[in-house]
Amino acid sequence: MDTRLMALLVCPICKGPLTRERDESGSDELLCPADHLAFPVRDGIPVMLESEARVLEEPATQPAPLAGA
Repeated sequence: MDTRLMALLVCPICKGPLTRERDESGSDELLCPADHLAFPVRDGIPVMLESEARVLEEPATQPAPLAGA
């Protein structure tokens, strides 16, 4: 995908920036960290529909340290 296109694309929901990554199957995706969504890129064309987006798993949070420990 063209880098000029990447500079123009934003999340269709929050209008925030997107990052480009490959998913587990090796396909390109555009990730919105704010909404925790991954939009697919099919045949070099980003599919910017919320209904087509994959929900990203929340990162595992570490438990807070115990007081006085």
